[in-house]
Amino acid sequence: MSRKAAVIGLTALAPISWGSTYAVTTEFLPPDRPLFTGLMRALPAGLALLALTRTLPHGTWWWRAAVLGALNIGAFFPLLFLAAYRLPGGVAAVVGSAGPLLVVGLAALVLGERPTVRALLAAVAAALGVSLVVLRAGAAFDAVGVAAGLASAASMSAGTVLTKRWGRPRGVGPLAMVGWQLTAGGLLIAPVAFLVEGAPPALDGRGAAGYAYLALANTAVSYWLWLRGIERLPATSVTLLGPLSPITAAVIGWLALGEALGPMQLAGMAIAFGATLAGQWTPRQTFSSAEGNGQEVSMDLTDRGLRR
Repeated sequence: MSRKAAVIGLTALAPISWGSTYAVTTEFLPPDRPLFTGLMRALPAGLALLALTRTLPHGTWWWRAAVLGALNIGAFFPLLFLAAYRLPGGVAAVVGSAGPLLVVGLAALVLGERPTVRALLAAVAAALGVSLVVLRAGAAFDAVGVAAGLASAASMSAGTVLTKRWGRPRGVGPLAMVGWQLTAGGLLIAPVAFLVEGAPPALDGRGAAGYAYLALANTAVSYWLWLRGIERLPATSVTLLGPLSPITAAVIGWLALGEALGPMQLAGMAIAFGATLAGQWTPRQTFSSAEGNGQEVSMDLTDRGLRR
């Protein structure tokens, strides 16, 4: 297996893990507490990573970490939950699937990654595949919910592109960067959660286990893998791994929750998965490797005379 394929495989574990969020939330957690759930996903994981890495931002990275934390966590989680509560789950997923198209556009503007026909077709096919997997007949559209869904996709897309643009400071590892963002995002969510939802709910062992899973595997580890992938792969390639999340959610719903999968859902899975694979191929391949003290070293194969 090539190094790039290994990086893609590890990065793909992040959206696969996020695909389990719905099942864990509905089966393990108290109902109707989306903001508190977002807070419990972000802040404990962020504080744990800060304690583990013992590294704080410095200089311009104080405001950069705050911006990334707001985009990837603090704004993204509440907007995502608002869309989920205002829209049927399938509609929310379809609106969110606009993310790859947004990243293609932002990457062209901010990173100079010229959009290819393959990338654009893959992004459109991914949205189509997701819609076939999750959208049901008679689904209702709510203007506020659709706006929140698009805003959440735009927030995460902007965070992905800015993460690629800024990289990380010399001597700082990706775990520390994730800790900064989760802590900043969690601190933004905390006052909103307590103002809107009130005091934290009482938890039993099942709820505590669910929140522990979301904070550790579903957030701390997954966002570390996602950030690691953003550093090493083109932004469009990373975001086109996103359709693995609704595919995973559909499979878990079928295996664990007794939800049906018909021919249309299976066809949608095949289209979305095919788009994900197509999105990982780039004619001009760039691969980055973190070496020494967390410093990113970029290796553009075309600049090394390995043109195809």
